[in-house]
Amino acid sequence: MAVNKGTGIMIGSQTATKQSAEKWAEGSLVEPFSKALAGYGLELRRGETNTLQINLGLRCNQECRHCHLEAGPERSEMMSWETAQEVIGFARRGAFPVIDLTGGAPELYPRLPALLETLAPHAQRLMLRCNLTVLAEKKQGELLEVCRAKRVVLVGSLPSLNASQTEAQRGQGVFLKSLWTLKMLNEMGYGRPGSSLELNLVSNPVGAFLPGNQAQAEKRFRREIREKWKIEFHHFFTFANAPLGRFRRWLEETGNLEAYLRKLASNFNPCTLAGVMCRTLVSVGWDGYLFDCDFHLAKGIHLGGRKRHISEMTAPPQPGEPIATSDHCYACTAGSGFT
Repeated sequence: MAVNKGTGIMIGSQTATKQSAEKWAEGSLVEPFSKALAGYGLELRRGETNTLQINLGLRCNQECRHCHLEAGPERSEMMSWETAQEVIGFARRGAFPVIDLTGGAPELYPRLPALLETLAPHAQRLMLRCNLTVLAEKKQGELLEVCRAKRVVLVGSLPSLNASQTEAQRGQGVFLKSLWTLKMLNEMGYGRPGSSLELNLVSNPVGAFLPGNQAQAEKRFRREIREKWKIEFHHFFTFANAPLGRFRRWLEETGNLEAYLRKLASNFNPCTLAGVMCRTLVSVGWDGYLFDCDFHLAKGIHLGGRKRHISEMTAPPQPGEPIATSDHCYACTAGSGFT
């Protein structure tokens, strides 16, 4: 158990105390996240910002059902090279230990190899989030060579080791393409025990439920993927799906929205607040505007609730700055929290 020094309220319960629906805002399906925090005498403020997350655009070769950004082949939003130069300047000024590139499918960014080479000297840890299937294309050879040379950490998405479940979420043919890519990365040295070429896997639930125990899931994934396909990886993470974008629309269409939101809210765990990503991360969108996290980017909630462009920033956000909240924040604070 921990004690909030400002209020003396103990924090350690696995779920928040339920309050009556009459106290919620009209039309709200769950207690507003800000009220859940206030019930524990808490507020969400920044610590030291150590991660710069860069969303390169919303174009993707897939239309995954769980995508909070509604990325897909028809999306044209992409970071201009001029904005990328602003990002590089911010990375230099901010001296971020971690730089995390994401999308859409960031592998589709036309000048990604050059961007990685430029950013590499400015980060202790340079990460690239990938859906694995783009890397299966032969034209990605230059990108893969740059990743290997600069020791870029690859984070691949694979929701399930069941082909039908994976393809229900991510599209037909995705499962075998993903396995092929992982085997190819292993052959390059990625994911091998003792290798400095780090390959991690992430998994999102394929339905309207929360992820299971991460340690148990990792043990099962590691055993099955090694035994069936002789594939190795370093770390495994489970993420809850945020009720935004395409996933929210699917929840609405299937009649699962209210039940899912209530499930997230009823599993609110205040102990997770110390580790939520928004306390140490700043997210820059493809257009150069700043957000507290990628989920806020999806909903258009700017950094600290105030619209700021990367060109305005002389340094990272300062410790103690307030963080905007919304009801989708329950996805990061339910159960064991968002990794």
